[in-house]
Amino acid sequence: MTLWQRILEALSRLAPGEALAALFDRLRAPPERSVAFTIAVIALGAKMAKADGRVTRDEVAAFREVFVIPPQEEANAARVFDMARTDVAGFEEYARSIARMFAGDTETLCDLMEGLFHIAVADGAYHPAEEEFLARVAEIFDLPDRDFARLRARFVPGAEPDCYEVLGVTPDTPMPEIRAAWRAAVRESHPDRLIARGLPEEAVKMAEKRLVAINRAWERIQADAV
Repeated sequence: MTLWQRILEALSRLAPGEALAALFDRLRAPPERSVAFTIAVIALGAKMAKADGRVTRDEVAAFREVFVIPPQEEANAARVFDMARTDVAGFEEYARSIARMFAGDTETLCDLMEGLFHIAVADGAYHPAEEEFLARVAEIFDLPDRDFARLRARFVPGAEPDCYEVLGVTPDTPMPEIRAAWRAAVRESHPDRLIARGLPEEAVKMAEKRLVAINRAWERIQADAV
């Protein structure tokens, strides 16, 4: 059974009139966690795509870049998106349900935020309403400010990412500690580690891009230290 077929099966369990957010309190353990992760990014992404008052083709295309959607599964993906977009529940209710589902799993919540940042900047801009949306979601997820700043540094357009923020350190951090932070970031982004945590293939692909940014930041810090 494909991921999208499992998503459709999960949707079929909703009672008539039941909100999509109800799924987040049910899908807590593998293999359901990969289903939950995908639904969570699509659901919050659908809410965020309207944060700046419009849903652009670039933002819709970003979903396709984050999620590999076979042609035969497009209807299932569209159903999740439309359910979230038209649901009267606000994004904060979604975020609270997702936070409960991944309670204590900061790494997965950061992975989810990464997907949302990717969608937010897909049109080449970063709207203040999107900043407010993402900051509020991170607050509900109880993510440390440093983790949010690290993600923001990598994605927000118009500025060169701060190498230190990407690694979650400061310029006055001793080099041995920066090296340790870099190694830890690489280790956390390893595909085997993400698969073991029950995340879908799409999260693994995002981690590959994350690794590029992590290694580039470390190389620049090393070069500046010479």
